[in-house]
Formats: sequence, C-alpha cells, structure tokens
Amino acid sequence: MYVPNQIFLTHGVGRHREKLTSFELALRDCGIAQFNLVRVSSILPPGCKFVKPTKGLAEMKAGQIVHVVLSEASTNEPRRLIAASVGVAVPRDPGQFGYLSEHHSYGETGDKAGDYAEDLAAEMLATVLGLQFDPDKSWDEKREIWSISGKIIRTANITKAALGDKDGRWTTVLSAAVLVP
Repeated sequence: MYVPNQIFLTHGVGRHREKLTSFELALRDCGIAQFNLVRVSSILPPGCKFVKPTKGLAEMKAGQIVHVVLSEASTNEPRRLIAASVGVAVPRDPGQFGYLSEHHSYGETGDKAGDYAEDLAAEMLATVLGLQFDPDKSWDEKREIWSISGKIIRTANITKAALGDKDGRWTTVLSAAVLVP
C-alpha cells in the first residue's frame, strides 16, 4: 500500500500566447513539469512530514507518476487578478489525517485567497475532529476556537497571485502540494 510520508508545497506562474504553454511554464516555475501529475483529493496522510521542495525533488525522477493537490487559474484578460491557493490543516495527533484544500479565484488578492484556502482546510479537519464552530464567525475567531481545542496544531497555505499579462497573453498561476513518492 502506497501512503506518502513526505510532502512539499510549491507555486509558480507562466505567461505565453498559448494557454497550454502558459500552464507548462507555470509547472516549470513550480519545479514539477518533468513529472506525470495525478490530481488527488484533499487528504494529508497521517504523519506526513513537510519538506523543502529541493529535498522532495531530489527523491524523484523525471517521468515518475506523482500525486498532487493542485490549484490553478488562467486568464488572457489584461490586468485581471487571478490566484491559486492550497490550504493545509495539520492535526495535533500524528496518527490522524489532515486536510489540503484547493481554491482558485478571480479578482481576489493572494492574501485573501490564501486565507480562504487555509480556512477551508481547517474547517474540513475541524468537522472530522468533532469541533463545533459557527461558519459565520470571522477566520480569526474560528482559528482561535481551533487553537483552544488543541486538536489542530497548524494551518498554512501556499498561494500564487498574478495580474493577467498586459498584452493579453495567457497567464496561469499554480499552487501545489506534492506528495513525495
């Protein structure tokens, strides 16, 4: 049974007259273009350790099948703001799985998109752990509740935001959680 025990976060941007090429350039900027990527859902395996991208990449080979939680957004509208974010929620208990969430948006700053993705991951983990929360509370209020519970040790996000190319070339932003095989 394959269960990854390492993960790294990365993000990138690509610009080109062709949409597919802008996506490829964003993958290259992320450092993961040389792999066969398989998108997976939002579970952070129990005990999975976060490593730096250089460490994770050193353990992988070109052409390898690699599982990722990937968020992407593209535009060819000049100066249109786009963002792609992956949120993370890590439980205190290393035997418990955590959550990853992906969020992509238009017209939203990187900070706002990142907070939203982080909030999504934390809410998913909170509901699995049986924590009560009011969805209408602010992100800071909910974070305080999760912190007080002692069941969620950390939340984080990786986000890439960019303005669409001023000349109308395709702009693609990516954020990824890469599960190291």
